[in-house]
Amino acid sequence: MLREVMVISFMIVAICGLGAFISNHKHLLNVLLGLEFVMLSVFGMMSVHMTGVGLEAVFVMFFLVMAACEGALGLSLLVSVVRSHGNDYFSSFGILMC
Repeated sequence: MLREVMVISFMIVAICGLGAFISNHKHLLNVLLGLEFVMLSVFGMMSVHMTGVGLEAVFVMFFLVMAACEGALGLSLLVSVVRSHGNDYFSSFGILMC
């Protein structure tokens, strides 16, 4: 019973994170926060499911390491864009030249 409630709550968090990821096109930071919500909910669902199976340590820790690397990469991209262009608006990405 508790396990199903936790999975449903993590699914609601994932839907909210996907909504934030899709709908906020003004700032890069809002998109990255929505992506982190999705990763947090997937981590929660994995930990709930893996503790029931008994394979909790290896897969969950590997996913947590990958989520932390993804967060660090997103923040470094955000800092790089803000330093080079002064803001994180998606409207200014049209004028970016590589």
